[in-house]
Parts: sequence; structure tokens; C-alpha cells
Amino acid sequence: MKEIGGYLELEELKGEDHYPKLLHLNLGRTALLFALEILQAEKLFLPRFLCDSVTEICRKWGKELHWYQIDENFTPILEKEPREGEYVYLVNYYGQLTDQRIRAYQKKYGFVLVDHTHAFYQRPLKDIPTLYSPRKFFGLPDGGLLSLPGDVAEKAKEEYQRLERDCSGARMKHILGRYEQDASGYYQDMLASAHGFGEETVKKMSKITGNLLKAIDYERAKEKRNQNYEILQSLLDEGNRQEFQKPEGPFVYPYRVPGGQELRRRLAAEKIYVPLYWSNVLRDMPEESTEYQMAANILPLPCDQRYGPEEMERLAETVKKF
Repeated sequence: MKEIGGYLELEELKGEDHYPKLLHLNLGRTALLFALEILQAEKLFLPRFLCDSVTEICRKWGKELHWYQIDENFTPILEKEPREGEYVYLVNYYGQLTDQRIRAYQKKYGFVLVDHTHAFYQRPLKDIPTLYSPRKFFGLPDGGLLSLPGDVAEKAKEEYQRLERDCSGARMKHILGRYEQDASGYYQDMLASAHGFGEETVKKMSKITGNLLKAIDYERAKEKRNQNYEILQSLLDEGNRQEFQKPEGPFVYPYRVPGGQELRRRLAAEKIYVPLYWSNVLRDMPEESTEYQMAANILPLPCDQRYGPEEMERLAETVKKF
């Protein structure tokens, strides 16, 4: 029975999210698991340059995994060609994987599954399964988006309707806390929330996350990211040891420099926080490997919609100082 009266809850927000027709799931990693089941994949080819959260969810999937390496341009190096029903997981690192390259890999490998976690504004190609993790771009507690080809769309819709809906209320503390105070005071809460994702099963996106997605000014966020990236590019590109293309609405400004770990520590002392996305790669891969060197020495400098020219100039000056 529906409650009537009492205190007021979060309002139902107006607007529309950026991808209203995609399947709205609880996490990017569970969106991957849902896709594998719907596609009836028999084997998955995974890059060694990959966060362990995706690795763990794939192990829970229970079918065969095959690992491949990448080169300096993020190009897959497969030791064997996949067969029908075997999918190559393509991670769009820093938004460097263009639609043309995706099509080329599809032609070469047959079955590909694209991870646009770093490329929220790059729209899915209609016949290629594609997933997104919008919390990497916006202040959200969780959530994943999934685009699937038309030939499995009806099956996916039926399975989706059977899913339990997630709840996000307990994951909001660090997001609301940072909004009113600072990141360092709620860092442990953020870690605790992220740690809990490892136990999550495939669910529908929570009402809270779905509601928040409708309140975001996507065009403003994209433009701010474009502008901030261009400022960092103009100030830092000369010292960047790798050439990167600017995607639309970039995730970060990737800055490659020798001694990246030391620079990351020095920036943190100046209250400039640069995440390490692939700490497991540093643990598991040899130091001379391409994957280790990229994880250690490509710094994802923030250029998101929270900031403007003043913060970007301070960031660039601090990088140059060290």
C-alpha cells in the first residue's frame, strides 16, 4: 500500500537524460555481464590494461576468458583470431577509439563489445553492443547504460523487465558531502561505496540515479570539458610524451610524462587529485610492459565541468613546477 503524507522526499526532476533509449542498469560492470548473457557469448577477449573490477565481474560470468595486450596507441594485439560467438572487449581509453576504428575492428574480429566509460559523449553504433558508466562523468552514486543490437533488443527488454531495481540512498554520502565540504573528508566513504560494488548483481538502475540523470545540463558539461581540455592542451602539450586526440566532451586530459607516480604524489600535496585507474596493472604486470608504463606515467588530469580557466591554469602551472 502506498504511503500518504509524512515528510517530503526528493522531487521528481524534469528533463531528459542523454541516452533515454538505452537500458539503464545499476553499474557499468553489471551492464557488461547483462550484455554477455543476452548475446550468448562463448568467450571474451580482454585487454591486460584493464581495471580489476571488470576482470572480477567477467570471472563471475563463468565462461572462458582470453587475454590480449595493447600497443602504445591502444591497438589490440591478439595472439589468435576469435571465432563466431567470441567477443573482443574494446576499451575506449581516454576517448581515443574513433567510430572508424571500431568499425575496422568489427570487420577484422567479427564480434566486438565496446566500453565507452571514457567517452560518454560518443554515441553507440547501432549494431555494436556498447556500455557506459555515467558516474565517471557526473556526480552520481552508480549507474550503467547499455546499447544492444536490434536483433537481441526484444530479448533484452524482456530480461530487463524481470530485473530487481537497485537502491542508491546509502551511496550518496560522499557525493553530498563533497558538494558541501571537500573531497578529502569523504574519501573513505567513497572507497567504501566503491568496494560494495563488487558484490552487486545485475539490477535496474535505481530511482535516485535515474532521476539525477534527468537534471544534468549535458551540453554545458560537454562544452566546459572541451574548453578546459583545450586550455591544458595549449599549456602542457609541449611536455606531453604522447600524442592524444581530443574527443568530444573529453573525460580527462591525458598527460604522459616520465616519473608519473612521483608527479601524482606531488600534485596531491597541492590538493590536485589525479586518480590511478589501473593500480592492479602496476601490481600484476612487469615494469617494462607497455601496460605498466601507461598506467604509471599517463596522468588523467581533470578537465571536467566543475572547473574553468583559473583552475586549469593553476593545474598546468603546478605540473610545470614539478
